[in-house]
Amino acid sequence: MENASTTAPAASDLELYRRELTGYAYRMLGSAFEAEDAVQETMLRAWRSLDRFEGRSSLRSWLYRIATNVCMDLLGARERRARPMDLGPAREPVAANLNALPEVTWIEPVPDALVAPDGDPAEVAVERDTIRLAFVAALQHLPPRQRAVLILCEVLRWKASEVAELLETTVASVNSALQRARATLEASEVGEASDELGEEERDLLGRYVAAFEAYDMEALTALIHEDATQSMPPFDLWLSGRDDIFAWWWGPGIGCKGSRVLPAGSANGSPAYGQYKPAEDGPGHEPWALQVVEIRDGGIEELTFFLDTERLFPLFGLPPRLDG
Repeated sequence: MENASTTAPAASDLELYRRELTGYAYRMLGSAFEAEDAVQETMLRAWRSLDRFEGRSSLRSWLYRIATNVCMDLLGARERRARPMDLGPAREPVAANLNALPEVTWIEPVPDALVAPDGDPAEVAVERDTIRLAFVAALQHLPPRQRAVLILCEVLRWKASEVAELLETTVASVNSALQRARATLEASEVGEASDELGEEERDLLGRYVAAFEAYDMEALTALIHEDATQSMPPFDLWLSGRDDIFAWWWGPGIGCKGSRVLPAGSANGSPAYGQYKPAEDGPGHEPWALQVVEIRDGGIEELTFFLDTERLFPLFGLPPRLDG
């Protein structure tokens, strides 16, 4: 953390912290849209209070205090966000198992560019690792204060004394909360992150896109791990194993045949693609899913198809439809 300044900050100084605050709020809330709203509210509260900022703490820590309070307010108003894997075991790839659960609030993806810093590769790697879907989902199992403590200490590398000051508590309380949060995360068995994409991984992704567009299951068999998983929020069904994934693609999911797939940058530290299915009302392709593709050991280990394209495609800069 930087030292407190004796110079009164300007409104423009607040914007320097928008991206990192968005990353913090996303880990707290599990939604890119809620994170942006939380940071906007943080900036508004800070701007209104600039004349009362006395510089006893740094501008950064002051903003994090406001952002934490905003996130706590939001978390107190709803249930935790989840992934389909959090709700029960994998089930058979049949349409009867496809249920939308209106009472469940789902983890939502975030573009890396919205939250990840530029600069030091080691810092960027940590940012990518700690916005992975599985990690963010594991964070949601923590009570809000434990969640804030773990993110501030483990991700942002704040000292326990700094977190204690922000949360207006003791160092002992912070260390105790951190210990409990670590134990919960260890019990969730969040796997290791994949390495930065290299030439082999990029070639793998290129072959995946070509094979998916061709609906070539033989080619896809060579690219997708046998124990891969697939989920499709907002439906609660998730599939375990390549055989079940293919059974779904050739069964209830056959409408994906003939899809086009466009790159959409990175989401949650993994490659993202916009999938467009053949339009039912004529030529062209209509949006179907934002695919987040996770890679392990030279193959695809997880496919998440986020179906809320009306909200997600604009967030990722994807066109609303493909014509021709």
